Amino acid sequence: MTASTDMPDFAGQARRADQEDVESAQERRNRNWTDILQELRVAQTGVQLLTAFLLALPFQNRFASLTTGQEWLYLAVVLLSILATGLLIMPVSLHRALFRKQEKETLVQVANRLAQVGLAILALAISGVVLLIFDVTKGRTTAAVAASATLVALAVLWAAIPALITRSALTED
Repeated sequence: MTASTDMPDFAGQARRADQEDVESAQERRNRNWTDILQELRVAQTGVQLLTAFLLALPFQNRFASLTTGQEWLYLAVVLLSILATGLLIMPVSLHRALFRKQEKETLVQVANRLAQVGLAILALAISGVVLLIFDVTKGRTTAAVAASATLVALAVLWAAIPALITRSALTED
């Protein structure tokens, strides 16, 4: 949509499609790598904030009142959050390892898979945080419902809707 008319920018979309047709393989790989990096920046910020929040929790007064089960849940969520952080940052390490080795296509493919797995683990970590918070404040049954709803919502937002859009776009081509 264009800002001035709120009408679809079909001419701009056609220009982008034409540009993609004349884009070299190297240009495509570079564009894909840049796109992945931009997406990872968003995910990394969120997972790092979540991890920082979790790491600060044991230093709060109320943390001592957690049950043994809640403490184990907390530790599981911390591990999930740290794993998600590692997966979402790993493409940087991979880029360093493959730098100037003419392996950008491999880098893009592996970084894409790492981002997908990292987001799945992040969804589990977020749902685990919801489970812990609701368990501490409202009880186990409410916690299970809230955490399940969170996991389903994230699965729909991060996986199901993108899959439907991709399928729809592929059938239109």
